[in-house]
Amino acid sequence: MKRPPVTDHAVIRYLERARGVDIDAIRAEIADLCRRGLDQGACGVLIGGLEFRIEGGAIVTCQYPTHPDKRTGRVRRRREFDE
Repeated sequence: MKRPPVTDHAVIRYLERARGVDIDAIRAEIADLCRRGLDQGACGVLIGGLEFRIEGGAIVTCQYPTHPDKRTGRVRRRREFDE
């Protein structure tokens, strides 16, 4: 039998309610990590081996920096800022 799809919303609520993960604390931690890049108007920051993408002043995703660009299929070069 095929596994039914599970939305990101359902996963987040499960982590929050069944596993006791504090989502708001994680959100605050990510914001604090990215504050310098946000203040400088960056479109992304590399921290701890992960790339946080910023669009319109909001942190929209987190991925490994070797993740290929979905439009070109190429891995982009990134600069890493000192914390």
